[in-house]
Amino acid sequence: MAEKNQYLLFLLTLLQISAHFPTTTVAVKYQAINAAKTTPGGSRFESEIGIPYTQSIMRTINFFIWDMFKQYSGADRKKVETVKVFIHQYDGAEAIMYGDTINVSSIYLQGYQGDLKWEFTSLLHHEMTHVFQWDGEGRAPIGLSEGMADYMILKSNYYPAGFAKPGTGDKWDQGYDFTARFLEYCEETKSGFVAQLNKMMRFNYSDDYFFELTGKPVGQLWSEYKAKYSSL
Repeated sequence: MAEKNQYLLFLLTLLQISAHFPTTTVAVKYQAINAAKTTPGGSRFESEIGIPYTQSIMRTINFFIWDMFKQYSGADRKKVETVKVFIHQYDGAEAIMYGDTINVSSIYLQGYQGDLKWEFTSLLHHEMTHVFQWDGEGRAPIGLSEGMADYMILKSNYYPAGFAKPGTGDKWDQGYDFTARFLEYCEETKSGFVAQLNKMMRFNYSDDYFFELTGKPVGQLWSEYKAKYSSL
């Protein structure tokens, strides 16, 4: 029963998101290629994930990202014609994004212990955010860009058990899950914060954006965030 309720909730969320994006307004194409079919990881991809699921979930994640960034018109979005996912045989990071192309390591897929489809979906939330987010034309801190990508994982409920807890981290732009939790706090402080911050980063970046949006410098926000969870 719990699984059925979770699935129904998932379908309802998709319907709510899709309502903002009529099919005729979505021009992005989604491609997925398994270039490592003969490797153990590529074979596992075929049996546990597959190309049809990958292309379908890419579209769903794309809509989710636009919804989180409140980008309901083409004028608000980064111009992306095609997003590509390639499964490659390489060692190193589980996934690497170049432009509009996401490369996923078949070696990582081979060695992952657990629900591979779930992990793959979580990974795509992060990497596809990099495809569609603004970064001040390269001026935004890398930690902030990575934090926004993990913020999508957090809000999609695809975050793993080891994801940072609220209040953890050494600095606000530490990146990934630590910065994602800080952005979650900023969103609680001012509704719509993350979407507005991303919009402001379209052509430039400044730490002053935090003050403009909340009335507090980013350093003060970080101190208050840490203080809120210091006793937990």
